[in-house]
Amino acid sequence: MGKEENLKRIIDCGVVSIIRVKSQEEAIKTVRAIKEGGIDVIEVSVVTPGALNVIKMTSEKFGDEVLIGVGTILDPETARASILSGAEFVIGPTLSRGVIKVCRRYSKISIPGAFTPTEILTAWELGADVVKVFPAAIVGPSYLRAVLGPLPQVRVLPTGGVNLNNAEEFIKAGSVAIAVGGALVDEKAVMEGRFEVITENARRFLEAVKKARGK
Repeated sequence: MGKEENLKRIIDCGVVSIIRVKSQEEAIKTVRAIKEGGIDVIEVSVVTPGALNVIKMTSEKFGDEVLIGVGTILDPETARASILSGAEFVIGPTLSRGVIKVCRRYSKISIPGAFTPTEILTAWELGADVVKVFPAAIVGPSYLRAVLGPLPQVRVLPTGGVNLNNAEEFIKAGSVAIAVGGALVDEKAVMEGRFEVITENARRFLEAVKKARGK
């Protein structure tokens, strides 16, 4: 699929699941568990050991069943390497003009991080497809609602502290989707091999998004 179709897929799903695991075997099992829970958009954090291999392996293994992207990207060189490994979207905790440029060059989705209204608008004007608002839980859904008042054209993805207690409110505040890490991919469950816990978490987050959207 092309970039626009992938962007629609992220928005339609409503949840970007962030995985930070300790091995490629854990990655495969975690991705499968998330997919079984209904979420088909997954960000592999570049801090994951062998992250580029994980991206390549999961994108090849799951094909079109799952949209694989990369997260925690700080520089254009790592962004390019991740894209060449199979990442369809690139997420960063900060705003990097160079990373956005690389994503545009390869026609991949760019989701840089920003926090203040000025940073959010700057990211959008530089060509971001979605702007990651991070860390979102510190300011909460009311902050996003206030920012999107004068900036309704910007697509935002709250990240950092998003959980089942606030997921609905972030969507109602105007977010096109939410990004979730530890609240979905329970680290203890992964270590103990209880991947059914992750599947159930995925289902619950999807339900929260659907409820917030009135579906």
